Amino acid sequence: MNENGFILEAENICKFYRMGATRLKVLRGVNLAVKKGEFLAIVGASGSGKSTLLHILGALDRPDGGVVRFEGMDLAKAGAGQINKFRSKSVGFVFQFYHLLDELNVQENIFLPSMTDKGIIGWLFSRKATKRRARELLSELGLADRASHRPYQLSGGERQRVAIGRALMNEPRLLLVDEPTGNLDSETGNGILTVFEELNRAGQTIVMVTHDERIARRASRIISLTDGKIGEV
Repeated sequence: MNENGFILEAENICKFYRMGATRLKVLRGVNLAVKKGEFLAIVGASGSGKSTLLHILGALDRPDGGVVRFEGMDLAKAGAGQINKFRSKSVGFVFQFYHLLDELNVQENIFLPSMTDKGIIGWLFSRKATKRRARELLSELGLADRASHRPYQLSGGERQRVAIGRALMNEPRLLLVDEPTGNLDSETGNGILTVFEELNRAGQTIVMVTHDERIARRASRIISLTDGKIGEV
């Protein structure tokens, strides 16, 4: 984190895709900075580049121009080992479509990031503490009685809570959230947003993208993404 308290900074981020002979510009010099403990919403219409930007901020994709810094580290200059550590330890992802594994139960889905991060030997030494952490998350998310269920046995809201628990498993300093209520009805979606608000009050830094301004208003600060550029709301 730099001296201004920013945990995440993006400077002049550009991204384009080729569609045949056409060069489609998705992001056109995006600049933003996120303070530690902030809940930032990025709102924009479908196709505005919100998800692309979020993927770049989380090092799931690379920009064609510009710089992303996490706690002062330039992600473009980081080695493969540093990027893997960043993705597994420093940042957690919550997506619209959950991406849970039906062959695993709820508890196993939640502690999966810890298991894959440690490898077989590390997992054998840490599995008791890891399972305890997963149970704590299940309790905090109101899913204690669903630990042995499979994802297909859950409601949409419950599946999203499992996805949130998985994202929090390794205690990331940054949570990146992509349309978290997109598959949910209004009441269930409000419950999920309340979870994020409670996490933020406890100190979690969150960046959320959404097309819905009503959802964005649940954040502490809103910026808009229009025609590949950022503006304050």
